[in-house]
Amino acid sequence: MPKEKYDPPDPRRCYTIMSAEEAANGKKSYWAELEISGRVRSLSSSLWTLTHLTALHINDNNLTRIPPDISKLPNLVYLNLSSNKLRSLPAELGNMVSLRELLLNNNLLRVLPYELGRLFQLQTLGLKGNPLSQDILNLYQEPDGTRKLLNYMLDNLAVHPEQLPQRPWITLKERDQMIPTAVFTVMCYNVLCDKYATRQLYGYCPSWALNWEYRKKGIMEDITSCDADIISLQEVETEQYYTLFLETLKGRGYDGYFCPKSRAKLVSEQERKHVDGCAVFFKTEKFSLVQKHTVEFNQVAMANSEGSEVMLNRVMTKDNIGVAVLLEVNKEMFSGGMKPLQERQLILVANAHMHWDPEYSDVKLIQTMMFLSELKSIAERASGSMATGSPTSDPSSIPIVLCADLNSLPDSGVVEYLSNGGVAENHKDFKELRYNECLTNFSCNGKNGNSDGSITHNFQLKSAYDSNLMPYTNYTYDFKGVIDYIFFSKTHMSVLGLMGPLDSQWLVDNNITGCPHPHIPSDHFSLLAQLELQPHLPHPLNPLNGLHLPVHR
Repeated sequence: MPKEKYDPPDPRRCYTIMSAEEAANGKKSYWAELEISGRVRSLSSSLWTLTHLTALHINDNNLTRIPPDISKLPNLVYLNLSSNKLRSLPAELGNMVSLRELLLNNNLLRVLPYELGRLFQLQTLGLKGNPLSQDILNLYQEPDGTRKLLNYMLDNLAVHPEQLPQRPWITLKERDQMIPTAVFTVMCYNVLCDKYATRQLYGYCPSWALNWEYRKKGIMEDITSCDADIISLQEVETEQYYTLFLETLKGRGYDGYFCPKSRAKLVSEQERKHVDGCAVFFKTEKFSLVQKHTVEFNQVAMANSEGSEVMLNRVMTKDNIGVAVLLEVNKEMFSGGMKPLQERQLILVANAHMHWDPEYSDVKLIQTMMFLSELKSIAERASGSMATGSPTSDPSSIPIVLCADLNSLPDSGVVEYLSNGGVAENHKDFKELRYNECLTNFSCNGKNGNSDGSITHNFQLKSAYDSNLMPYTNYTYDFKGVIDYIFFSKTHMSVLGLMGPLDSQWLVDNNITGCPHPHIPSDHFSLLAQLELQPHLPHPLNPLNGLHLPVHR
């Protein structure tokens, strides 16, 4: 349903004709409504060039048909076709998804095209005075009949085309043959948990295609067909993690780690099953689990609030989480080069889902800072507990792969912070709120360091996907943009290849209003990157992932 209030056009419309003098003086006219009357029998094709129109009144004429070209007026919110001689309607009316009011009263309509079910923002549908079949009228005359009739039509509309085009694999470079490297693939995917998959949010999707029993098949097919070595998922419901994801993927050679959002601790056992969280899976033939960690952002916020009211009121109240697994890379994965790998090679794989609300850019940025600060501590502790003298005793030898639904666009402070190693303390995304005192806790220099007015981190991260490669990772009716990412330590790793985007033209040609869709089981598209890891070569002046920390001797 529409998020903004809809006001129908004023029935007492009055027009003023611009005087010759006003026209001569260059006065501009702007009219978004058009009325055509006078017992008109056919419409001029030039009408369909007036794409700016928001209201079209062509009632009380002698029209017997409406051409399919009417769908070339995509901004129409109000369309009055009442009191004509229409016997049928073009299916293309269903593409006019901006419509809030469609009046078809007093025509000769016996049937309606099921495509009308796609008009998910329609609030008023006028059908009185038509010889429609009784089953249509029965539905229409029920309380909330317009919505029930449209839902019925959408749920029974045939789905075309039969299948999705394949997403292309994009090769960026070849594997290094000179040194022993490990190559592995990483998937990042927000699977849209059942609780959020509602008709209120996704009114353009038939209810059967929103149903979890249907969507989970497509989601598991996406995951298993990619066959990634590491899989990071967001919005995984607790019960589904154990009964579907872990169950299925264990049979395919994976192990996993999952943690639900912090609210899971506060709700009943029954409700807990439906709390969503983040999961990481890895192939056990390639990696073995060394440590697993959960980062609860509300706990980190509370511990670092330093008396800041905004920290307590804005950040601490959000229950988003991140998870991290410290993995040891199987030595047999390293191939190429002459010398077999001697040392243990660890890798830190992190997965997070940041707060969703566009009004809380400050919270997203601080959650990201808190996560990196915690990952730094994990890397330090892990390297400190390794055997003395081993190259792994330096935290810089532990590369990181960070997968996340950051709910932030490429031009956001969050992505700037991750990509550039820091952001200014007065960055616009902090919304001029008083966070300064507590933010230094998350800076790599700590409280006592020279902050030079910015909050920094020492991981040298790069996004696997260049900013222009994917036009969007989230595709709904009212939002299309890149908000999902795979970052990696650019000092240790490089990208060999990526899964490219779904053909944008296909989405347009097939009038895909948004996702989910019968062929697309989530509102997000998965990311898949093939990374090449170079082994850590011990060198005291070579801080490979940029964590400038003392080596534990």
